[in-house]
Amino acid sequence: MTDLTIEATGAKGSLSLTDILAEAERRLLVEQACLTPAEVLALQALSDERLGDLADLAHRVRVHYCGDAVDVESIISAKTGGCPEDCAFCSQSSRLPTEVAPTGYLSHKELLRAAEETQQRGATEFCIVMALRGPDQRTMDYVAGAVELLRRETELNVACSLGLLTRQQAVELASFGVRRYNHNLESCRSFFPKICTTHTWEERRETCKLVKEVGMQLCTGGIIGMGETPEQRVEFGFELAELDPHEVPVNFLNPRPGTPLGDRPILDGAEAIRTIALFRLIMPSTIMRYAGGREMTLGELQAMGLKAGINALITGNYLTTLGQTVDQDFAMLRDLKMPVRAVSDAL
Repeated sequence: MTDLTIEATGAKGSLSLTDILAEAERRLLVEQACLTPAEVLALQALSDERLGDLADLAHRVRVHYCGDAVDVESIISAKTGGCPEDCAFCSQSSRLPTEVAPTGYLSHKELLRAAEETQQRGATEFCIVMALRGPDQRTMDYVAGAVELLRRETELNVACSLGLLTRQQAVELASFGVRRYNHNLESCRSFFPKICTTHTWEERRETCKLVKEVGMQLCTGGIIGMGETPEQRVEFGFELAELDPHEVPVNFLNPRPGTPLGDRPILDGAEAIRTIALFRLIMPSTIMRYAGGREMTLGELQAMGLKAGINALITGNYLTTLGQTVDQDFAMLRDLKMPVRAVSDAL
């Protein structure tokens, strides 16, 4: 280890790389203070040999602020494909030559059956996802009926992800009983124009702000490994923190055939762990949820991610890709001796 020094704003003078972790621990766990971008960039410069130390600090921060329980969610694609947007990572775009065929809406009966199955397995959250720019009246009517049914027949916390919202739509969703709304920023402001041209990062942020203003919990995150720089990942983390979300889903790019990012290499597992840990240090008290791409990117390192700041996960399959099975996820949590948050605690 060299004695290279990096200026860390808010710290006392210049710190050696050896001391940066100790300073971050003091600020987060003793002072209960937030880190600055300069301090996080200093942590990012730690060598791979210190990655275990960084992950350990992130885990202790997670337990200190959030406890040791893990929140488990299942998602279902209630409308797949046919999306008019051109997001470069998404196989559901109608503008891209992918193999995902558009489907109609799932029946409410199918939604209920999937929700009941995931509740029996121990999940506390159920998210209805639809491939849309934003909902029309037909979609709003469908969601109203679905949420009413799920709230009546299950104890699950119901969430939705329906794209960009107007203020009136946000108000209506809250009145239906949607507790949490997912709308990912996807990446940082400076990188976003490289992955989407049919809407702006600012439009996504506006929907995120509306969600909070009408009283729903905000779930917003993105995808790591789309070609952004490590510094842009730190930028992204602070942009997410500025929104003060209840939850941040952490996805890793799973390159899909037919998309502009279909040939991108998989992100290095160590870099994925580093990003998880840095996000936790940027957002100490936020739920950070393992989401798509974790199996391919991390493989056997998935357990390390749960010891590096992750305190929630999506279990089962994702929207158009296969995930680790529910049984495998619960076995992993048992091995780590991490309790699953009870439904009564989540409601």
